[in-house]
Amino acid sequence: MGEYNFDRIVDRKNTSSLKYDFGRERMGREDLLPLWVADMDFQLPDEVIKDITKRAEHGIFGYTDPGASYFEALRGWYRRRHGFEIEDSWNTVVPGIVYAIAAAIRAFTGEGDGVLIQQPVYYPFMETIKLNKRKIVNNQLVYRDGKYSIDFEDFERKITENDVKMFILCSPHNPVGRVWTRDELKRLGDICLAHDVFIFADEIHSDFVYSGHSHTSFITLGDEYTKRFILGTSPSKTFNLAGLQVANIIIPDKETRDAFRRENDAAGYSQANTLGLVATESVYRKAEKWLDELLVYLEGNLSYVRDFLKENLPKVHLVEPEGTYLVWLDFSEYTADYKDLEKLIVDEAKLWLDPGIIFGRETALFERINIAAPRSVIVKAMEQLFDAVKKQEG
Repeated sequence: MGEYNFDRIVDRKNTSSLKYDFGRERMGREDLLPLWVADMDFQLPDEVIKDITKRAEHGIFGYTDPGASYFEALRGWYRRRHGFEIEDSWNTVVPGIVYAIAAAIRAFTGEGDGVLIQQPVYYPFMETIKLNKRKIVNNQLVYRDGKYSIDFEDFERKITENDVKMFILCSPHNPVGRVWTRDELKRLGDICLAHDVFIFADEIHSDFVYSGHSHTSFITLGDEYTKRFILGTSPSKTFNLAGLQVANIIIPDKETRDAFRRENDAAGYSQANTLGLVATESVYRKAEKWLDELLVYLEGNLSYVRDFLKENLPKVHLVEPEGTYLVWLDFSEYTADYKDLEKLIVDEAKLWLDPGIIFGRETALFERINIAAPRSVIVKAMEQLFDAVKKQEG
């Protein structure tokens, strides 16, 4: 038994929670169990809450910049957890990684240029490319024998045929759960290097890696790979701080960094959220044990889902995640129509998941489920899914 109780249910309703309070606006109903958006249902440790409360009690919330103590906490975290050093000057604090991707797209590509992604992938990537009037170029991940891999020949071909200027890397990958190996990352890096392609590495899920796997940050591959490179990091997934809007964008190359900062300035963004800075420093200093225990708990949730599906719903195939708390489920043996699948999930199982089609057309028969919730919630979700399938099967 650990120090922290992740089984405890915290009522999040009536807190303006996107996950819990906007079912009617987003789904037209309020009776669904929400396991969709990547937002955890666990309270932070008391030490962090006290730090945020203490700052709030000061009562003045003027413009704030990160100071030496903030950078020290950030450096320590990435040194201890990921084995690399960050220089303070490399960092630009922004409200979020998707914001940073949009800024990078505007800074390093022109209208009509190709921006490469690897579907199925986090859907705001596509939205950001499209809304900035760039061309979405897809290197579809290969799904074979229940696992995803990269088609490197197609990756290079798509770059050359579409004059791609930027590649958005999702590492670890959301939603398929791959933790890319060093060899895979180097091969991607070599291709981008050969064709002068900027790389934006979204590593927001890097702290969630399961036993037997280890995250390799792209920044550790070598100096030759980091001239046209941006690393997106944030505590917002690791510690569920998305509402406090802080991301740290690490850019080792000064020319690239200056160009990114000019675009950030053009967007009118300057000082970060005051409480976000306090929370970020606090979690990186005081919540490491909490995270270690959380990782063990999430492995337990994953084991439960894996065993439940194997024993009760063997035609629902779990794509074994190597990282993230988002589980990718293949329902293609149940139906060939994604609309029928949505009826099953929403109308029968009363679940609010993320449908596979929003991650790319080829994964319309998949669903993404967030397992970062108390075990009893995950049990309830699996039981509702089981009852719905059995009812459908008659």
